[in-house]
Amino acid sequence: MMREDSLEETQIKLDDVEIPLEDDVVSTQSDTRPLLNERDPRGVNECLKVSFEDVIAEPQSVRSTDKVWICSHTLFEVSRVWLYRIFTTLLAVPVSLISGILFAILTCLHIWLIMPCVQILLLNTRCPRTLWNSVLEVFISPLFRSIGKCCSAVGIHLTRK
Repeated sequence: MMREDSLEETQIKLDDVEIPLEDDVVSTQSDTRPLLNERDPRGVNECLKVSFEDVIAEPQSVRSTDKVWICSHTLFEVSRVWLYRIFTTLLAVPVSLISGILFAILTCLHIWLIMPCVQILLLNTRCPRTLWNSVLEVFISPLFRSIGKCCSAVGIHLTRK
């Protein structure tokens, strides 16, 4: 049992309204604990915020009866919510597992294979890179700078007839 004074420590009082603090609902300390209140904090799926009026709209000149409109609105919302829940129940765990395995493999490959190979390549190609940078600075860079200065005086004026 909790004592009365420890219970007061876990509540916030705003104008005589007590709101208990829930540490499990929102986590900002760890990336591994899911955020339950805000599930799209970076706005990745802003394009999926679709309402009934975004999909089905009747002009003022042609209108169905109010009961048809209300029933279709209800059917749209209920089917959208329940089918989403059914599909996520069936697909969320397998897709999360497959994604976790895929990202773990890619991370392991990147850390233990790709980056060491890149670092070895960069270490072993220091002389050719220095030679190539010298060729670029001595021959190619001045050539393209002079071509750029010659072409900078060219002006194009578009007119619509």
